[in-house]
Amino acid sequence: MNQFLAFTKKELRESIATFRVYILLAVFLLFGVMGPLLAVATPMLLEMVAVEGSGITITMPDPTAVDAWTQFFSNFSQMGSLALVILFAGIMANEFSRGTLVNLLTKGMRRHTVILSKFISSGLLWTVAIVLSIGVCYIYTAFYFETEPISYFALVFVAPWLFGLFMISLLIFGGTLFSSFGGSLGIGLGVFFALVFANMIPGFERYNPVSLSGGALSLIAGAGTASDLLPAILIGIASIIVLLVGAVIVFNKKKV
Repeated sequence: MNQFLAFTKKELRESIATFRVYILLAVFLLFGVMGPLLAVATPMLLEMVAVEGSGITITMPDPTAVDAWTQFFSNFSQMGSLALVILFAGIMANEFSRGTLVNLLTKGMRRHTVILSKFISSGLLWTVAIVLSIGVCYIYTAFYFETEPISYFALVFVAPWLFGLFMISLLIFGGTLFSSFGGSLGIGLGVFFALVFANMIPGFERYNPVSLSGGALSLIAGAGTASDLLPAILIGIASIIVLLVGAVIVFNKKKV
């Protein structure tokens, strides 16, 4: 436990020293602001397109809080997922390139402790980032629109958080397997886009972890139920466990 706590503190300090935490918070703070602002600005932009005398008439209903949240989760499921991959691609790979694990392992640090600590510390940063992003979006939405109750409120926010943990575990596995930033980034982007394209298969979205990043959209719009996301949630959790166990197995066999 002492090894775990010490290494986790080291990871958090390193995230501050390398400005990863600041970049992460800034990016997701921006997503929180963008959702409500885009909901407000979109009708105005479309009205500008329909210039007088052009023969184009565009009628848009007044934006609502649902539109703001829809914009927020749309941004997250696309740009947010890519930002997450880029920012966390080096969490394990950089240890191999810098050789910083050699001294720790020779002093008795257990390899599974390294993997678990990487996941927990990155998960903490990710949790803070998404809570900040959601909080800012909520404040701006309440400022611009009359607030409306969100169906399945907790699930709407837990689903993308779980998808973020899935991506972090994938990047840890990729970094351990390939021992390089490029390999970790490649497996992260490759799996992400493969899952996005796989979502085009009819019926597959119910079981696809990537549905967690944008699955909240159907719940917000009232077009889905909690049971629709349950298979993806279970597969997402199982995938996290398998990837972390796989990372430990690979790391135990790897020379550092």
